[in-house]
This record gives sequence, structure tokens and C-alpha cells, in this order.
Amino acid sequence: MATASTAHTITPEERKVIFASSLGTVFEWYDFYLYGSLAAIIAKQFFAGTDPNTAFIFALLAFAAGFIVRPFGALVFGRLGDLVGRKYTFLVTILIMGASTFIVGILPNYNSIGIAAPIILIILRILQGLALGGEYGGAATYVAEHAPEGKRGSFTAWIQTTATLGLFLSLLVILGVRTAVGEAAFADWGWRIPFLVSIILLGISVWIRLSMNESPAFLKMKSEGKLSKAPLTEAFGKWKNLKLVILALIGMTAGQAVVWYAGQFYSLFFLTQTLKVDGPLANILIALALLLATPFFLVFGSLSDKIGRKPIILGGCLIAAVTYFPIFQGLTHYANPALEAALKKAPVIVTADPATCQFQFNPTGTKKFTSSCDIAKAKLSAASVNYENVAGAPGSVATIKIGEKILTSYDAAGLSKEDASAKDKAFSKELADDIKAAGYPTKADPDQMNKPMVLLLLFILVLYVTMVYGPVAAALVEMFPTRIRYTSMSMPYHIGNGWFGGLLPTTAFALVAYKGDIYYGLWYPIVIALATFVIGLLFVKESKDNNINAEEY
Repeated sequence: MATASTAHTITPEERKVIFASSLGTVFEWYDFYLYGSLAAIIAKQFFAGTDPNTAFIFALLAFAAGFIVRPFGALVFGRLGDLVGRKYTFLVTILIMGASTFIVGILPNYNSIGIAAPIILIILRILQGLALGGEYGGAATYVAEHAPEGKRGSFTAWIQTTATLGLFLSLLVILGVRTAVGEAAFADWGWRIPFLVSIILLGISVWIRLSMNESPAFLKMKSEGKLSKAPLTEAFGKWKNLKLVILALIGMTAGQAVVWYAGQFYSLFFLTQTLKVDGPLANILIALALLLATPFFLVFGSLSDKIGRKPIILGGCLIAAVTYFPIFQGLTHYANPALEAALKKAPVIVTADPATCQFQFNPTGTKKFTSSCDIAKAKLSAASVNYENVAGAPGSVATIKIGEKILTSYDAAGLSKEDASAKDKAFSKELADDIKAAGYPTKADPDQMNKPMVLLLLFILVLYVTMVYGPVAAALVEMFPTRIRYTSMSMPYHIGNGWFGGLLPTTAFALVAYKGDIYYGLWYPIVIALATFVIGLLFVKESKDNNINAEEY
């Protein structure tokens, strides 16, 4: 078996399967990420009936909806894929994704059609999330079921490159259009072009996928009359399989997801929001890191065919958890040394009644934090200022001590919109002046930045992503029998990546505001990655030698 797999030369049909599945999935991720990259502009276009802060909150809520519904897309399309076939199901998903994205590009804004604009936008975003929930499982299953024995890791690794390539493509197209039409025109109408381009990508994908054959494993099961009549019941109603679904989630995809999002999303958030690095420069550095690291998806996918999926995935989770603190501290040191110096020499103390301090976890962006403590902590966290928490007297208003200067916060509960806005402007200005006087920079100085070292650290973070993500498609496919594979593998993947991973930036910010330490948010991916390492090591079985054509495992 090993000799045969080593000697195997990829056939034209296998090459077509990989290319067509991967290309379509790249385009789906491209469509999905466009919205996130343009959320600020979309807020102004479609939620103009509210104030700017509320508009952005609703834009983020629509973005979150795409993550929240992904597991439901996995249920709907996973069931369809196990009933009627892999090929036709992910043909449907790409049509839904492509059409939804194109319609966003031509959708009239709030000023044109009023409240209908944001309602239609959110519906389209939900459709995108549902489609993505069905696409990934179909593509991974389809490619794996075409792969020869001993090559599933290397074949499915191509699917694993698609999320990164889709993100990279979206950043590239946005940057290109922005440069071509200018910032003013881009904010007015140019932002629509990246959405409209998706119709060309959709046409190419559909044309290629229509010429593909159904998965041989599915056809064999169908010809033998052994297809599942109730894949959802079999997948989740029987403990034998449900146990595998749970293990796949907490012993594999949850850790994989937080490492993925930490490396490719939180690192960008940390650069721009915490370290105050200029947005275009941060995007270029992230794009370069993605470009340099992407081939390693294939390296680790192929390596997993030789040494197994578990050692690489769990090893990536462990290494990431152990090294996140020094890597992110290194990013501060090399990207914004002035901030690093200020954090050391200008300690800040927040004194507040603990009863008024909430844990500012706000995944949908709709919750308001109006106490003087919450306002003080949120402002300091947004300004990348570390602070010590000191308990104040019950009912007291929170204060911020910066060096010898003491600044009193304010309570926004019960204030009118106008009064709250006036208080906020006055408090924000005074706080900004005080922290600037204490040496905290308003933005990173590009001349002081060690760009090669920042790029190296970003590359290492994305390298961890390739370790955990490269082999995971093959591992998930191999964990479940053919008759319920599409349904079973899609659910843990999308709960892990849509919920555990998608909530990382929000949870990390809440942790930073709670503790007063710009690195404290890293505990979220670290704890989940370590939990996955332990559970996966103890309870998840190695799958690389499983016969994926078996009716039962």
C-alpha cells in the first residue's frame, strides 16, 4: 500500500478535481471576506438612518450573522450532500454565495430605498453564511473521496489553502480598486466593484464544476442502495457517531480554529487597533506573510500522509499556545517601540466600584456599556493603555490615574444622546491629551518600525495556521463513514471555525478591558488550543489509515 501510494502519479482527472474544487472554494471565501474588509464603508452606505456608532454596530452584527449561521448551513447542505450527492450540493452553494455577493454590489443604499436596504443586506449575509456552511464540507469530502490511498492529506491540503487565498484575493482586489479610483470615489461607489467582480468568478466556477463527475465513494454507496435515508438522525441521533462529532469539535477543530483566527485575523486586529500601525501597511505585511506561508499548507498536508494527522494538528496547537505571548510582545517591540516604552514607564490605575464593572463581551455589537467603570476601561483598552484595577467605594464614579494626574470618568446611563455625545467628546479629548503627555503614541511611527522582524513574526503565526489547518480536512473526512460523512464533518468544522474562531476578536477585547493588559486577550486562544491538545491527545484516534469507503467504523 505504502509503495503504491508513493509511486502514484496524479492523473489529469484528479488534477481537475483538485483545481475545480479549490478554485470554487477560493472564490467563496473571497466573497465571504469582502464584507468584513469593507464593514466601515458598508455601515455608512446601508445603515445611514442611525448615528455613525450605531451604524457600525449594525454592520458588525450583519458580519457576525454570517458566522453564526454557518453551522446551520452545514446541517442543511450536509444532509443534501449525503442524500443527493457531493457535486450538485456544492454547485448549489457556490450559486447562492456568488449571487448573494453580486446582489450586494448592485443593492441600492439606505438613502435610495430606506430600511429595505439593511434588511436585504442582512438576508444576503445570512445566505452567504449558509452557503459557506455547505461549501467547505462538500469540497473537502469530494476531493478526499477522489484521492488515492496515502494521498488524502496532500490532496485535501489544496482545499485548506483556499481560505487564506480567498482572504488574500479580497485584500488584493480592494487595494487595487482603492488605488485605481481613489479614496473618495471608492467610499462613494468604488467599493461595489469587488462585489461585482464575483459574478465573473462565479461563472468560471460553475462552468468548471458542471463538467465534474460525482464522487466515486458516493456513487458506489448509491449503486449498492446503502445511502442514508436520514443523515441528520444517523449523524446526531446515535451516540456512536455523535461522540465522534463532539470529539472532532473539542479535540480538533476548536483549537485549529483559534490558531487560524489568531494568526490571520487577530494579528491584523492587534497591529492596527492595539499597536496603531497604519492600515494599508498592516494589510501589506499580513498579505506578504500569507503569501510566504501558504505553500506550507501543502507541506503539512503531505507530511500528515506519512506521520499522521494528530501529531501535526495537535503539535501546532501546543506550539502556538506556548509561544503566543512572546510573539505578540515581539510585535509590540518591533512595530511600536514607543508604545512598549510607555507601557513600562507610565503605569495607569483605574479605581472603580467593582459592582459597576462588566465583562465587556459583545459578540453582536448591540450591548451598551454605560457605567463610568466600563467607559474608562473601554477607552483605555482602545488606546492600548495597560492599567491596574483598584476597588473603589460602593457607588463611586471611576477615576483614571496617569502618573500624578487623576481623571474622573462619567456615567452615561440615563443621559440623552446629545448629552452623552458631549460628555464622551470632552472625556475622550482629556484622556487622549493625558495619555499622550505620558508618552503613549497616537500611532506607530513607520520609521521606528523594524518591518522585516514584524513580517517574520507574522509569518510564524501563519505557519502555525498551516500546521493546524493543512491536515484537518483529511482528518475530518476520515473520522466518519461515507453515508453520513458530509453531514457529520461539516458540523464540528463550522461550529469550531464559525463560533470558537469567529468570536476570538470580541472575546479578546473583553478580556483586555477586564484585566487592563493588552496581551490578556491571548488567553482565549491559548486555553482553547491547550484544551484541544489534551482532549485530542487522549481521546481522538489517528485516522490516516482508515478505509474511507467502509460503511461503518
